[in-house]
Amino acid sequence: MTRYEPWSLLNQLQRELERSFEGSRAGTDTAATAEWTPAVDIKEEVNRYVLWADLPGVSPEHIDITMENGILTLKGERSTEAKVQREGIKRVERVFGTFYRRFSLPDTADSDGISARCSNGVLEISIPKKAAVQPKKINVTGEG
Repeated sequence: MTRYEPWSLLNQLQRELERSFEGSRAGTDTAATAEWTPAVDIKEEVNRYVLWADLPGVSPEHIDITMENGILTLKGERSTEAKVQREGIKRVERVFGTFYRRFSLPDTADSDGISARCSNGVLEISIPKKAAVQPKKINVTGEG
């Protein structure tokens, strides 16, 4: 007998719709093949933007971060070794496999200074802001 869980079906539908939407925006089908989407928080600070992604169970060597044409791409994989341990489990909510997220960065982001670190299953990406272009004061000289 299988237990009917309508919320899991709704969550699955939402994930599929998000993947389709991300794939069409990104111009690639990679998002459509992603098996899960990590939760992300983004904060703007005075000198930088900070992005935190929940990636429990993902080792840093399985995370790939790239920056191209103002788009920050975060992709990787949570090991599928734990799938073997799922036999006999009554409820499965944790997902494994590939993930994929893309973020458009503002023009003020300095792509050369981006850094990332992972601690306790949370990936923190620090994106510094470009030094503000200050208006140049031009002195006017006169005769007499």
